[in-house]
Amino acid sequence: MTSPILVTGGTGTLGRFLVPRLRDAGRDVRVLSRSGHDHGKEHGRDVEFVRGDLLTGEGINAAVKGVSVVLHCASGKKGDEAATGNLVEVAARQAARPHLVYPSVVGVEALSLGYFRAKLRSEQAVTDSELPWTIARFTQFYDYIFSGARSMAKMPVVPVPAGFRVQPIDPDEVAARLVELALGDPAGRVADLGGPQESTWADMVRAYLRAGRRRKPVLPVRLPGLAKVRAGHLLPAGPVTGRKTWEEFLTEKLH
Repeated sequence: MTSPILVTGGTGTLGRFLVPRLRDAGRDVRVLSRSGHDHGKEHGRDVEFVRGDLLTGEGINAAVKGVSVVLHCASGKKGDEAATGNLVEVAARQAARPHLVYPSVVGVEALSLGYFRAKLRSEQAVTDSELPWTIARFTQFYDYIFSGARSMAKMPVVPVPAGFRVQPIDPDEVAARLVELALGDPAGRVADLGGPQESTWADMVRAYLRAGRRRKPVLPVRLPGLAKVRAGHLLPAGPVTGRKTWEEFLTEKLH
């Protein structure tokens, strides 16, 4: 009998792909959830849910007890650094210290935005911990690009940041990579992973409009503070990429 794998953020954009993949790999899965409700039916599998809150520390002891791997996917607009610190502190006190796998963001050093700073500090909390660890950086998810495009497309003229270079990826491909890492040995910082196509926000929004058969002008607006983004700092380093294209993702979403 194998020990369970703990997933934080198991009901989020990434977790809804990750949990079923772990179950398909034959692993027992425990999810740390603020509600603590039994959401196992969401995944079509028997999944254990533990009530807890990474920011307050509630329930972390029960969540990490006896697990061999922690996939720390929980993320929010505020508190990432504190949440990660609380998690690694409790996990490091376990008799058998679990392997901590942390998905981060490509180019996390490039922007001074609060979210990026918090992710970088969370990485530091992982590397400074006494846990065996793996950190993998990924580009933005298609889901977030899709959500942003849908929101902006409500305007008569669609404004987008000019020269905002991106190479987003399907979250299910991220989940597949994380399962691979979770089932392997701690590897430290591994290679970045992004989608198969480099593009810009403007071109991705145009593709969204075409896929939805909507005709609206797209207006690139040059914004300050994005020089590193225009220089490609949010693009993955290395040749390994995902396979699903933005157009394929849009076809699944819109048709």
